[in-house]
Amino acid sequence: MARVDYYNDPNAPKANSIAVAVSAFIQDDEGRILMIRRTDNDLYSIPGGQLELGETLAQAAVREVREETGIECEVTGVIGLYSNPNHVIAYDDGEVRQEFSICFRAKLKAGELRTSNESKEVCWVGSHVVDELNIHPSIRLRIGHALNFGKDDVYFS
Repeated sequence: MARVDYYNDPNAPKANSIAVAVSAFIQDDEGRILMIRRTDNDLYSIPGGQLELGETLAQAAVREVREETGIECEVTGVIGLYSNPNHVIAYDDGEVRQEFSICFRAKLKAGELRTSNESKEVCWVGSHVVDELNIHPSIRLRIGHALNFGKDDVYFS
């Protein structure tokens, strides 16, 4: 399903739904960030997706990372809670979702990089390269918070 993210855009469609989403910020021993290139909008992102019934938020983050990247991880903290009503995501089926996402800090446990039906590319990216990638501003915000706040800081948006 294709999607278009609207961020602080006065011409954005009005939201007609909200769903709980999670994402995970993971760095390897060299400090590189685990990134995917999404199949639905061709943008680079940290792995993440929607909470499913019967799972915790942390379980959802671990599952999404595994599904999208092949990497096993362990959630170690919260980076931020993101609920900006000026960030809406329009899907080609008519759903327009207001952002509601929890971004976790996680650590690499095992696994080998692989793509999925949600990720056309999976890679470890040096933080100095992030600025060169086509990344939605909301994801760039999460990465900035992860890199610039202490491990006990939590950002609210």
